[in-house]
Amino acid sequence: MRGRVLVIDDDRKLCGLLSAYLTSSGFEVATAVNADEGLRLLKTEHPDIVVLDVMLPGMDGFEACRAIRRSSSVPIIMLTARGDVTDRVVGLELGADDYMPKPFEPRELVARIQAILRRGRSTEDVWKFGSLRVDPQRRSAYLKDEPVPLTTAEFDLLELLIRSRGRVLSRGNILDQVKGESWDAFDRSIDVLVSRLRQKLDDDPRQPRYVRTVRGSGYAFVGVPDDDA
Repeated sequence: MRGRVLVIDDDRKLCGLLSAYLTSSGFEVATAVNADEGLRLLKTEHPDIVVLDVMLPGMDGFEACRAIRRSSSVPIIMLTARGDVTDRVVGLELGADDYMPKPFEPRELVARIQAILRRGRSTEDVWKFGSLRVDPQRRSAYLKDEPVPLTTAEFDLLELLIRSRGRVLSRGNILDQVKGESWDAFDRSIDVLVSRLRQKLDDDPRQPRYVRTVRGSGYAFVGVPDDDA
C-alpha cells in the first residue's frame, strides 16, 4: 500500500471514480461527501493525505481546511472548479499543500499525491538554532521544546532554507525545489508559504532570527547554529 487517501467531495460520481483509480494505483481510500463526515473520518482513518474540494455543501472546503489545521498537519490537496488565483492564495494561507483546478486528469492527481508522500527523509542529525530545533529525519520542528505544526510544504521550505544557509534563494528557485513543476508558478504562493512559516516560528520579518527577506532577490536563512554561537 502506498498510503491512505481521504477524498472529501460532494460529487459522489467523482468520489467513486477517484476511489477506483487511486485504489488501482495502490492507495487505500476513504471518501466523504461533506466536511462533517470528512472530519470524522480524519480521526478514525488517519489518512496520509487529504484531497479536499472547495465547493462543499454546508461547511465549505476553506472552513474544512481551517478545521483540519487546528489539530493536524496532514498534507492537503484542494480541488476547485474555480481557477482564480485568489482562491489558490486563500487555500495556501489556510494551510493547503497543493491546489488543483477542475477538471483534472486522475493521473496528475496521483502524481501530485506521490510527490508529496515520497518527499524523502534524511538521516542527518537534528539541527539546532537557539530555541529552534529541526529534525530532518522525522520531519519535525520544535520551538522552545514545543512541537511546531508544520505542513509538508512548510517543512520542505524550512529544510530547503536551512540547507542553503548563507545563500539567497529566489522565489523561482524555491518554487522549483519545494513545489516542483506541477505547481502554478506564481510568486505569491512562495510569499504565502514564507509568511505562514514565520508565523509558526514566531519570527518577526523586521528583525528576523531565521528567515530574512532580501529585497528584490528572495529569501535567506539567517539562523545561527548552536555550534557557531
